[in-house]
Amino acid sequence: MTQPVPHHVLYELGCTEGSPATLRLLARDQDRRRLLLLRAVLDAADTAPADRCPPAARRSLVESWALLEAAERAAPDRAATVRSLLLAPLVGPWAEHALALLTGAGPPDRAATARTLGHLAPLAAAAAVRAGLPFRLRLTATGGTLALPTLGALRTAPGTVPVDAHHSGGRLVLRAPDRRTVTVRPQRGHGAWAASPAWRAAHALPPLVPGGHPVPLDDLDPYRVPRHPREPGFTGITDLDDLARKRWGGAWSGTGAALAHGGPHRISEAATLLRCLVPLAPPGGGAGGEPPPGSCSGTRREAFGAVLSSEPPDAAGFAETLVHESQHVKLAALAALTPLHRAGPAPRHFAPWRPDPRPFDGLWHGVYSHLALADWWLRYAQGAPPGPARERAWAEHARRREQVGAALPVLVGSDALTPAGRTLAEGMVTAYTRLTEAEVPAEHLARAVAYVATTRALWIQRHNGMSPS
Repeated sequence: MTQPVPHHVLYELGCTEGSPATLRLLARDQDRRRLLLLRAVLDAADTAPADRCPPAARRSLVESWALLEAAERAAPDRAATVRSLLLAPLVGPWAEHALALLTGAGPPDRAATARTLGHLAPLAAAAAVRAGLPFRLRLTATGGTLALPTLGALRTAPGTVPVDAHHSGGRLVLRAPDRRTVTVRPQRGHGAWAASPAWRAAHALPPLVPGGHPVPLDDLDPYRVPRHPREPGFTGITDLDDLARKRWGGAWSGTGAALAHGGPHRISEAATLLRCLVPLAPPGGGAGGEPPPGSCSGTRREAFGAVLSSEPPDAAGFAETLVHESQHVKLAALAALTPLHRAGPAPRHFAPWRPDPRPFDGLWHGVYSHLALADWWLRYAQGAPPGPARERAWAEHARRREQVGAALPVLVGSDALTPAGRTLAEGMVTAYTRLTEAEVPAEHLARAVAYVATTRALWIQRHNGMSPS
C-alpha cells in the first residue's frame, strides 16, 4: 500500500515539522489502514474453520458490526463520533490480535478467539449509546471489568461474566448476575455517570487548542499496553484515582502554553496526532501519594495516535513528552506510506541516549525525536525569562543537540536509504544545521559535549570495544 510522497512533504517532515495538510495526509492513511484491517478481521472470521473460530463468536462479531453500522446510519450528525470509535488508537491492537488468532499458523485456541472477538460488542454498544440508538445486547466482562469506550467500565466478579445491556431514552442499564442493576447516564462528549460504586467513568483532558477534541486519559481499555513490551524499562499500566487524575489535569492545564513556546507547529502536531493518553506506572516506586521521580513514555505502531506515559512532573515535562512521542507517531506513519531505508534489524549502532546498541530503524527514530526536542528546548530557552526554567531549557537543548550531532552522520552516510529516506535525512541535516547556528551559553555546551564523550566511552567499554557506528 506504499505510495509516492511529495518531495516537499518528506523534506518538511525531515525538518521535524509538518503543515496541517501534511499531518492530515498521515492521519488519513492511518485511518484507511485501520478500516482495511477491520474488514480483514470480518473476512477472516467468515472463512475461518470452526475449530479456530467458534460459530457463536462469529455470530457475535457480525451482530456487533451490524449495530455499528446501524449506529452510524441512525444519527448522521453523530456519524463522525461513531467512526471515531472505530478509529480510536486502541482498536488497532485488538484488531491485529484478533486477525492473528483467526489466521495464525499456531494451534487454534477457540476460547481465546471467542474472548477476543467479543471485544467488539462493547465498542458497538458504546457507539449506539453515542448515536442515541436503542438496543438490547448481551456483553461479556472478562478479568472483572467490562469497558465501554468513551463511557466507562463496570466492575464485575473475576472471570468471564455475562452482562445484559439495554439502552433506551438516554439511559444505559447494565445487569450482571453478581451485582445489582447499574443505570448509566452518558455525559456529552466523554464519560458517563452512575450512582453505583461498581461503575468507573471514562475521563478525558480538555482540548489542547480551542475548538479541538478532548483527549481521553484511558486507564480502562484492556488493550492499552503491549502484551509483550519490547523496550526494557517499559512500565506496566496503572489505574488512576481521583488524586492522580487531578495531578494529570494540573500538568495538562499548562501543556498547551509550554508546547507553544517551541513554535506553533509543535502544538499543531500534538493537537492533530494525539488521540489518547494511556497512563503508565512510574519508574521505581512512590511514597506518600506523590509521583516518584523519573518518567517513561512510548508509542505503538499498531495504535496510531496513542501516547503512553507515566505521570508527568509538570507542564514542561508533559510538553516534552508530547514533542518526543509525536515524532515517533509521524515517522512510523510516514514509513507505512513509503519505505525510508533497507537496513537490517541488527542492533549495532551507538545512540548517546541509550546504553544498548540500536538497530538502524531504532537509531533513526531516536535521532528524529531528539532533533525535535533540541529545537523545542532552544525556542523555549530563547523565550523564557531569566531563572531556573531558562537554565533547564538551555541544558536540555545543548545535550539533545550534541546527542543528535553524534548520531546523525550514521544515518546520512548510510547506503541503505531509499530516495524518500534520503530526502527526509536532508531535511534533518537542515534542521540540525540551524540549531548549531544558535548561540548557546558556553557552560551548558561544554557540559553537553563532555556528557556525550563520556557516554561514548562507557558504551565502548560496556560492549567490549565495539565500534560506536
